[in-house]
Amino acid sequence: MSGDLKWNKIFGAALGTAFVILVVQQASGLIYHSEPPEKMGYFVDAPDEVAGAEQAELPPDWGTVLPTADLAAGEAAFARCQACHNATQGGADGIGPNLYGVVGGPVMHRAGFAYSDAMAKHKAEVPTWGYDQLNSFITAPARYVPGTKMSFAGIRDTQTRINLIAWLRSQGSSGFAIPAPDPARQPGAAAPAEGEAAPAEGAPATEATGEAPAVGEPATTQATPAAPPAATSPAPPNS
Repeated sequence: MSGDLKWNKIFGAALGTAFVILVVQQASGLIYHSEPPEKMGYFVDAPDEVAGAEQAELPPDWGTVLPTADLAAGEAAFARCQACHNATQGGADGIGPNLYGVVGGPVMHRAGFAYSDAMAKHKAEVPTWGYDQLNSFITAPARYVPGTKMSFAGIRDTQTRINLIAWLRSQGSSGFAIPAPDPARQPGAAAPAEGEAAPAEGAPATEATGEAPAVGEPATTQATPAAPPAATSPAPPNS
């Protein structure tokens, strides 16, 4: 008899505990009830990923953007590079080479600096640091020169890169000419399709079947001969 009473007490205590837990859960839900906010507390400006491929972007029109670039902002942007580089004339190399005179200069311009094999391979393909080449490298070094020892992630903001390149040009590269404005690179022009190369810096716009000359090569234009007029329909003068 006493044994049954003992088990009844145990079951009663278990049921009472479960009941108390349920009551506490319901009460706390009513007291601390919350709803999702109508507006986000802060906004994270992250670019939307384009499925399949990145959206094509026109390269800078150097003839337009360099004369108006903010050199002070470019010098401030160089502060993030100073852990590895300096850009003073006669300055020593650091973890990275001295960048005085780099704009328009040869790739691997610092004699005696231990460049990577990847940079040596890149030099064989693109020997000069033109505006487009520097822009691509600063955007994403490891993507532009796969295997480079430079661990810097890159600068994604276009205007920051423009200001930085303009400031680097002022450090021993002022003699490197600024190309004429290129209408093909100005706002409103169609961005190059995927797999299609953008016009080279300073190159005139070409026909759809033509190719822009590479940096450092003279621009040549080959005229397409006009079709001969039909024998039965001579062309009028001044056509």
